[in-house]
Amino acid sequence: MSDQYLVVVSEPDPVAAAVVSRWGTPPATEDHVEGAPIRRLGRSALLLRRPRLHIQDERLDALLPASLQALRPTLVFPSIHRSEQNVPCLTVHPLGNPGPDADVGGRPGAWDPSDPARMAATLRALAERAGGIGWAATYEATHHGPYLELPAFFVEIGYGTADAPPPAAVDLLAEVIPRIEPTESDRVAVAIGGGHYAPHFTDLTLRRRWAFGHIVSRHALATLTPASARAALDATPGAQGIVFARAEDAHHPSLAGLGPRLRDQEAPRRERPTGDARPASGT
Repeated sequence: MSDQYLVVVSEPDPVAAAVVSRWGTPPATEDHVEGAPIRRLGRSALLLRRPRLHIQDERLDALLPASLQALRPTLVFPSIHRSEQNVPCLTVHPLGNPGPDADVGGRPGAWDPSDPARMAATLRALAERAGGIGWAATYEATHHGPYLELPAFFVEIGYGTADAPPPAAVDLLAEVIPRIEPTESDRVAVAIGGGHYAPHFTDLTLRRRWAFGHIVSRHALATLTPASARAALDATPGAQGIVFARAEDAHHPSLAGLGPRLRDQEAPRRERPTGDARPASGT
């Protein structure tokens, strides 16, 4: 895993625009992407502003300077979260499309590489601080693009029907994103089953030393093929196997021969469990 990660700010996105405003103008490096400077946001964090929506920024990774591509940095996208029930929440999710559709960017049946350790660290950092605003911090299942060949994930604020993201939530992302510190002690797995907001896997990550890469919801199993299931495992670097939300999920025909199957208790408890693992609601 690269020590460097690149925070990509989509200027049309209201959350990304609000978060980047908190950072001012960090110092520029010598590198550029389509004329925009790559800036130094933190010890390990770089910053790039983009004029288009992130879900449409296919193969952005191919535009990065060759020297940066060689480091295989993770791309982190702050973003708005939308749901049918408009429940305020903070979410973290990897990128890809488990099934034959790509309605929200990416490619059908394609999984971007994930970064389990950095996603787990981000989820924990949000959960530790989210109590101050009374919101849940939660994983989401893998469900949209853009398609990239470098590791990537989204960090989102869902703020319901409000006109703008709440300042307290924006401040929280602005604090957490430049200081994501992954740990090497987590056990890495693919998560399969459960709801879109993955309450079981969120709880395991907050309370135990699990770090999940791709998360396949029970809903997505309806169109999952054996090849796509294998690709999800291959796109989760360091995965030691699969953790299922419930035993019956393991019997899906597309998962035959995929494994090994890991059990919740196979990762040790965290020394100081933190956060609120209440599930969010939506799609």
